[in-house]
Amino acid sequence: MGKKKETNPDTSEYGDPAQFDPTFNGPIKKRGCTDIICCVLFMAVVVGYMGVGALAWLYGDPRHVLYPRNSTGWFCGIGPNEGKSNLFYYNILKCATSVNVIATALNGFQCPTTQVCVEKCPTNFGFVGLLEYTQKPADVFNQSLCVPSLDLANTTMSVQQIVDKELCPFFYTPTISVLGRCLPDFKTLENIPPAFSNIPGLPSSVNDTVNIIKNGTGDIVNGFNAREIGLRIFEDFALSWPWILLGLVIAMVVSMLFLLLLRFTAPVMVWVLIIGVLGAGAYGIWHCYWEYDNYKKASASISDVGFTTNFNVYLQTQETWLAFLIIISVAEAIILLTLIFLRNRILIAIALIQESSKAVGHMMSSLLYPLVTFVLLLVCVAYWGATAVYLATSGNPIYRVVALNSTMSDCKSLNGTEDCEPQNFTSSMYPDCPSASCIFIKYNDEGLFQRNLFNLQIYNAVAFLWCVNFVIALGQCTLAGAFASYYWAFSKPHDIPMFPLSASFLRALRYHVGSLAFGALILTLVQIVRILLEYIDHKTRSAQNPVARFILCCLKCCFWCLEKFIKFLNRNAYIMIAIYGKHFCASAKNAFMLLMRNIIRVVVLDKVTDLLLFFGKLLVVGGVAVLSFFFFSGRILLPGDTFRSETLNYYWMPIITVVFGSYLIAHGFFSVYNMCVDTLFLCFLEDLERNDGSLQKPYFMSKNLMKILSKSNKAPKKGKKE
Repeated sequence: MGKKKETNPDTSEYGDPAQFDPTFNGPIKKRGCTDIICCVLFMAVVVGYMGVGALAWLYGDPRHVLYPRNSTGWFCGIGPNEGKSNLFYYNILKCATSVNVIATALNGFQCPTTQVCVEKCPTNFGFVGLLEYTQKPADVFNQSLCVPSLDLANTTMSVQQIVDKELCPFFYTPTISVLGRCLPDFKTLENIPPAFSNIPGLPSSVNDTVNIIKNGTGDIVNGFNAREIGLRIFEDFALSWPWILLGLVIAMVVSMLFLLLLRFTAPVMVWVLIIGVLGAGAYGIWHCYWEYDNYKKASASISDVGFTTNFNVYLQTQETWLAFLIIISVAEAIILLTLIFLRNRILIAIALIQESSKAVGHMMSSLLYPLVTFVLLLVCVAYWGATAVYLATSGNPIYRVVALNSTMSDCKSLNGTEDCEPQNFTSSMYPDCPSASCIFIKYNDEGLFQRNLFNLQIYNAVAFLWCVNFVIALGQCTLAGAFASYYWAFSKPHDIPMFPLSASFLRALRYHVGSLAFGALILTLVQIVRILLEYIDHKTRSAQNPVARFILCCLKCCFWCLEKFIKFLNRNAYIMIAIYGKHFCASAKNAFMLLMRNIIRVVVLDKVTDLLLFFGKLLVVGGVAVLSFFFFSGRILLPGDTFRSETLNYYWMPIITVVFGSYLIAHGFFSVYNMCVDTLFLCFLEDLERNDGSLQKPYFMSKNLMKILSKSNKAPKKGKKE
């Protein structure tokens, strides 16, 4: 018989505990670069990203998005059309793709009607009546609405010829400027003159004309008719911005005070919250029993109801409330048993929260680091948005010959497939179709660069996600290194190194770009899969059967869980990287094994911290929201005429702004605190495994933690006198 293999009694299925290292006293100073291959790959992607941005800047023209174009391709508001910032459509009926074959065939890139740049959109009704066709053009048309090349005073063309060639509009309705386009004002269409029914080229019924206009432009007008509201909101911001800023400053001060005072108030707040949860559960048990007893006396049974899709009916049966009563009672019992058996671990969690508050108090600069992350994220978002816009507007404009009056038999052959140059085009080239015109259709999608625009947009999106995740990873690793240097300082705060946050930031950039990029890449790949699943779900929602919907829903749920797990794993891996300087995989493995060896402590600390920080966010955001509501609604008045809520058009907009800004501020502060708790917790677990409180291996934890664990550091013996 062979000998049995000797095993280490401290070894578990989750690896060996950390061993004592006499040279270790915090984040390792002597370290080397990690995950170099991923670092090179990330740098190559960033350089390629810059190249894509440069190409987009060379070939793109954001004026395509910022300014509308007239029929000849000139931008409104700049160049020869300076001062004419609005685009006017001659025959708005042709924009209704439901009755316009050409516009549908061309994917709606441009309405097949003449468009000119005008200084102001028309605000009245106008049309060419039957009797006016015999008059002089200067007496019939408005020069400001005609094409610039036409001089009404000196033209030799008749009114009929001008109408056929669409050199001037033969009718128009009151319009409003929406994103630089003159679109119909629906409010005035009710007052359309009856004479519109006698205009050649329009439906014989005024109602038909109104319906076509609404069908063709209704979605656009309804979607962008918020311009007036937007101007009023802008006025409100202009009046109230100092008070909005004051509200955000109050949120910042309250968040900071809340975190700094947790060292004194954490035990009370945690137990008050726990008692509150138990009290809510007890009330739920009483209410469910009361409802059950009432319906039992009324003999309201579920057997009398049967199956129904109306859930409210089930709330009127005794069995429903009995089920609620059992569920809440079981949950209450589980919470009570958890408190009884895990009370010591709850005390450890509270002590770590208090210690985190002390650490933040000694490193106040850490509370400002979210600003660095915010600025870097803002740069990423701005670069992505600018690149996407420039890529989308790459390519030269394409112009094609279109018959503006398609009712003429000789014009039916002009279906928008023949290219043209607007500067050299004249309608005399098509003598059989005097309404032929050269109009802008779309941007050129041919050529090597243009054919790969879609691929470049995908590259832009993937690189953007990777950069964003890298910036977040850099922030987490930086904070982890700073807070770890606090924990492993034996005599706090004297042994805390100088400028721990700056030193940690420089270490992360110098040695661990590859490791941070590796973790960010894994997270990015999962996010890409989630985006693809959402896209597939959106595109196939109407055609899915129940089985396909179920499978897709399961996939979305699984990848959501996977993303959450990877974020959790990356976060702890970055902490180990900041402390020990190892590569990503080793750090992730060590962090995971350490947490699994202390899984109960992990769960308790996570839930206690989540509960406390949720209450903190609720306190900050809710308090500032209530204060801003009373102020901006006029319930809190200032002396004199400093500010009056009556001057606001929508007092809820400043309130929403303050609430949203307060949430972002509270989230920024509390994310630093949460990172501090996680870092100190991992250091605490390592401390327990590395040290035993002896003179050679003293604990680095606080006296409060040692008291809870019934541990202590042995004091050095005083020398005896001889």
